Amino acid sequence: MNVKNIRLAFFSAILLPVLLLVLNFSVIAQQAERELHNPTFEEVLSLKGSADVQISPNGQHVLYRSGAVEWDDNRYDSELWLSKNGGTPIPLTNNVDGSSSSATWSPDGKWILFSRSLEDKNRIFIINPVGGEAHPLSYIDKSVQDFELSPDGSTLAFTVQDEPSEEEKTIKERYGDYAVDNEDYQLSRLYTVDFDPHYAMSEPVPCMQDTTYTTCPEAPELKAHLEDAEFTVTGVSWSPDGSKLAINHQPDPIITSFLRSDISLYDPESGERTPVVTNTAIDVFSDWSPEGDAFIYSSSVDNDSTNFFTNSRYFIYDLESGNTREVATNFDENLGNITWSDQGIYATAYRKTTRPMFLLDPENGEVTQVDQGKRLVFDISLSKDGKRVAIRGRDGDELNEVYLGSTGNFELKQLTDYNSQLEGWATVQSEVVSWESKDGAVIEGVLHKPQDYDPSKKYPLLVAIHGGPTGISLPDPTPAYVYPIVQWVNKGALVLRPNYRGSAGYGEEFRSLNVRNLGVGDAWDVLSGVDHLAEEGLIDTARLGSMGWSQGGYISAFLTTYSNRFKAVSVGAGISNWVTYYVNTDIHPFTRQYLKATPWEDMEIYEKTSPMSYINNATTPTLIQHGENDRRVPIPNAYELLQGLQDVGVDAKMIVYEGFGHGISKPKERLAAMWHNWQWFGKYIWGEDIALPVE
Repeated sequence: MNVKNIRLAFFSAILLPVLLLVLNFSVIAQQAERELHNPTFEEVLSLKGSADVQISPNGQHVLYRSGAVEWDDNRYDSELWLSKNGGTPIPLTNNVDGSSSSATWSPDGKWILFSRSLEDKNRIFIINPVGGEAHPLSYIDKSVQDFELSPDGSTLAFTVQDEPSEEEKTIKERYGDYAVDNEDYQLSRLYTVDFDPHYAMSEPVPCMQDTTYTTCPEAPELKAHLEDAEFTVTGVSWSPDGSKLAINHQPDPIITSFLRSDISLYDPESGERTPVVTNTAIDVFSDWSPEGDAFIYSSSVDNDSTNFFTNSRYFIYDLESGNTREVATNFDENLGNITWSDQGIYATAYRKTTRPMFLLDPENGEVTQVDQGKRLVFDISLSKDGKRVAIRGRDGDELNEVYLGSTGNFELKQLTDYNSQLEGWATVQSEVVSWESKDGAVIEGVLHKPQDYDPSKKYPLLVAIHGGPTGISLPDPTPAYVYPIVQWVNKGALVLRPNYRGSAGYGEEFRSLNVRNLGVGDAWDVLSGVDHLAEEGLIDTARLGSMGWSQGGYISAFLTTYSNRFKAVSVGAGISNWVTYYVNTDIHPFTRQYLKATPWEDMEIYEKTSPMSYINNATTPTLIQHGENDRRVPIPNAYELLQGLQDVGVDAKMIVYEGFGHGISKPKERLAAMWHNWQWFGKYIWGEDIALPVE
């Protein structure tokens, strides 16, 4: 055999199989990529998730709420699930007529209390975690709001909204339904009652069904408290020794009254109430110290002019001395999930596009980050001794899961498997990008790319803008709401979700950058982000779209009149005229704080920041989506933008979602809104005529 034949034989025997193997793997990889499932809108909207994680007092079990969609009933359902001893979670409730929520453990861990609608009332139910049926505490014949068991498990404190008086009922019967604005309301009152699970479990015939009793027991009696108080109770929390309640209260239930909330201590035995934190602005109770000699609260103190966008301040109140001292003074963000244990005060806070866990030292007031292994933590629940922890969180491009672990080393065991829902799906990739805005501010955003992203291509770009403005966009495998982001990415687009000035997670100074600069500065941030991606060679600048809901809808409305860069815009529940908004909204202080004036004091700033001021410049086809009964951004804003666009010859379409307020809260209408956006951008970005499916 000559040398050439030897080489050919070697190639055939050795190299050719290797090459075929490599080619085969390449083909398999390409097939797997092609076979990834592009989920339907319904599938994305039907993804199940978790919330309200609650660890048992002994740290062995984890209770949480799981959400799902009931398409036939057109509602979102939530039920309780339980992981015993770190095992696979099992369903604890199954309410076919509604949801189960607001779950909590009894202090001894023998019972789980939760709320459920029954006969048009929000009732408290109990269930044994070992198993069995849920039973209502029928001796509480009122619609309950907030509730909490005393530390010894003997007394249940809860709040209930007042019933209309006989005079009010007579007036309604004679004159029909009407209400005097900001005057006609019912206060929420405090009640206590002995907690008797045996009475509830033995109904309806306790003497026959429960051998514990030798005589027929009487139902525990409700006790009303603070009946003459001229405030509404918004929250209650028992002290660790059960001798008193910390109660949050505000003058009335009108939404803006939270700006004047205070904290009192109340002894339910003596009926004595002691106001302890009564600043002129917001005061909110957070948690008791383990010993019960102090509590931590957040406050705006005397700041009622910037507290929509500046940091809350945190204080510890000492019961013995009656003194307060400020803590976390060097921490530049808002804390959430505040939980006080023997190890310190745990909390979470956004840090740009992460949400780590922090530990606040109650002695020196310093805040340090806890390395607990998850980039984004949304729930924290500690066992009674503080040594065991349950959290809900994720690392980034995944769905949230529930974890159980120790606070000593934060080795977390995953209990749930929600991400299995995504197996085989073509979900989006998320990349955090940053750029410099017109005024030099550094802006971040989440850029979503397809699984088969090709850096040599230029893609259409859709900008999806979050609300707030103190909201935040985070890495997410299936971002949605009413925008089919996954499907657009799989169709061959990039989606940018900018964290424009005012967003949470970037500190107080950043959140203040759009004060008296709303719309204008926000537009700088969006347009500079588009320019950045164009300079990187990623996007086709001839195919740009923008959309958003609430504040994101306002920014999109501003862009549709202020800029001609976009080929299509969708405005969801957006502000078009700050004057119209100011006189119609239910949160007037929001406008006064951000614009620093009423319209009658400074019409110029209202005109500068209103999309309608630039209506004669508008050329971009605009879809307007709005809830019929929106109080936050009243629907006149939508009609004003629609009429203005039509008057200047712009293609505009408005869709009203009947019966809804500021958000689309039912799955069928959310699906419809998603299709409406798919049709609009399909027409103007891809040149497609898409019919709404009817089969």
